[in-house]
Amino acid sequence: MDRRKFLLLSLASGGTLTIGHGFLAPAFAAPAEPGDSPYGPLGAADDLGLRLPDGFTSRTIKQFGLPIAGLVGLDKVGLPFPDGAATFATDDGGWILVSNSENPPPADITDPTPIGLDQLGGAQAIRFSSDGTITDAYSILSGTRSNCAGGETPWGTWLSCEEVDDPNDAANSGLVYECDPIGATPAVALPLLGRFKHENATIDPVRNCVYQSEDISDGFFYRFTPTAYPDLTAGILEAAVVADDGSVTWLEISDPACAGGTPCRRQVDATTFDGGEGCVYDDGKVFLTTKGDDRVWMFDADTDEMTILYDASDFADPVLTGVDHIIVQPGTGNLVIAEDGGDLEAVMIRRSDFAVFPVLQMTGPQHFELVGSPVVSEVSGLAFNPTGDRLYFNSQRAFGGITYEVTGPWSTALQEDDTTTTTGSTSTTTLAPTTTAAPAAGATLPATGGSDLGPLALGAGALAAGLVALRQRLDRQLPDEMTPETVDGP
Repeated sequence: MDRRKFLLLSLASGGTLTIGHGFLAPAFAAPAEPGDSPYGPLGAADDLGLRLPDGFTSRTIKQFGLPIAGLVGLDKVGLPFPDGAATFATDDGGWILVSNSENPPPADITDPTPIGLDQLGGAQAIRFSSDGTITDAYSILSGTRSNCAGGETPWGTWLSCEEVDDPNDAANSGLVYECDPIGATPAVALPLLGRFKHENATIDPVRNCVYQSEDISDGFFYRFTPTAYPDLTAGILEAAVVADDGSVTWLEISDPACAGGTPCRRQVDATTFDGGEGCVYDDGKVFLTTKGDDRVWMFDADTDEMTILYDASDFADPVLTGVDHIIVQPGTGNLVIAEDGGDLEAVMIRRSDFAVFPVLQMTGPQHFELVGSPVVSEVSGLAFNPTGDRLYFNSQRAFGGITYEVTGPWSTALQEDDTTTTTGSTSTTTLAPTTTAAPAAGATLPATGGSDLGPLALGAGALAAGLVALRQRLDRQLPDEMTPETVDGP
């Protein structure tokens, strides 16, 4: 192991090693590199087109346009283009899976479609009993636009992020909404977290702030510090400035709601990141992914230093490309990253030695082609259940969007692997009552949550075909810099 990798391992595992800024100079290669998986190689594709390690099984949780687990109700039908997700433990031993719908806003639709798309989008919740049985599904956010990823809070709410950049009216760009996974409290818009093309948001519970990524080719890495944590309705938004030596300072965004018409990323001269995607906090570190250059960054919140953890350009045949959503595996600190493109894999970076290896792959025509038109899906919405033995993810564009669950020895296989280091981190949250949009005390699940989703009652095949055709049209029209009346695809 070289000196750079040793030092970064110390930092990533929560060590107190002090190093000079020169260590972060770009002349050094990123330390993460291909390695052997403790789960073993991926096997042949199963009936769902998924390649998994031996000992793992899969099932479908929901599909766009179809009732979830046979439940009856218009709010219990799978929403299109599922994206960012998280799970929340419930006091009966079960959990709630929350998932966004990255549906394009109606204002960006120029072609007739077979359904009323203005009735779709937002975020949906699915409730599981302690044995994994689905018991309910309902809407927790509706009437919003292109809800991409987001993040769970330590107090038990979901931050749902709109991935919308309006080049004509910055004040109409994307918002963050704080949502109640139980569905008892209406979602709350948080304009002071900034109006921009949001991707992810993650809470730093030690420094009481929110880090955010911006999915555009010249986007910023943001920090929001609430005036009265955990109330996120007021506070200061800042953008990171990364020096050549990796040291980070912050510049305040004076007009985060863009009331004056200037986009957040044009208000200060901060460092730009090429397509900010996933953003997740763990043990004093924030891990940021950028799809434009296929990198994973690590920001040390203790020392205010940024470094590159993984760079696909370092390898002739990289394991991880199409770098997108990122989560932390419960109890290990390992990173799991979704590919948008690449080999359509979910890839793990082990924190103990920065080994990079795939843990699942989507294959088969359902992930590549639909109704005769080429459609490449993407892995999205990674989330472990609270006990860490089930991983949820989406094939975002397969038949309009499918959510899967993979069950297996996610933790036990790592315990048997003597290179694994446990940090005690977790990516799930137990519901708690103190928050801006908190679950009400003693709240119970509504019989049918959310708003009327009547257009979803149409045939699932026609719906999926229309939506995917629409998404293809949007994708073909969209460069990194958006043109009027368009919005970026998932």
